[in-house]
Amino acid sequence: MLPVAVDAMGGDRSPGEILAGAHAAAAQGIPVVLVGPEGLDGCGDLPLIAASEVIAMDDDPAQGVRRKKDSTLVRAAEAVRDGRACAMVSAGNTGATMASALLRMGRIRGVNRPAIAT
Repeated sequence: MLPVAVDAMGGDRSPGEILAGAHAAAAQGIPVVLVGPEGLDGCGDLPLIAASEVIAMDDDPAQGVRRKKDSTLVRAAEAVRDGRACAMVSAGNTGATMASALLRMGRIRGVNRPAIAT
């Protein structure tokens, strides 16, 4: 089963709360791959996809995705696109999460508007 790509740097209480949630999910048998800066403390035995940039909550979503190509959100979307993850999760900038998914993965044929799960 492919892992869920988790943006370790998204949200107001990252990375601490995100890492705690990722470890809790992994303990329940959900495969997780973290996306964050190389050498991120607290990863434990969870795999990490390195990303050197973060799209902040106040960044313009589309510009953030286009300019920060090595951001956690972009790398998570690329992991799904490339078949290294089955889904991506972020507590960060919602607009940038949607933009990274649309620009990196595209749309499913016949689906006009993407959905957001909460």
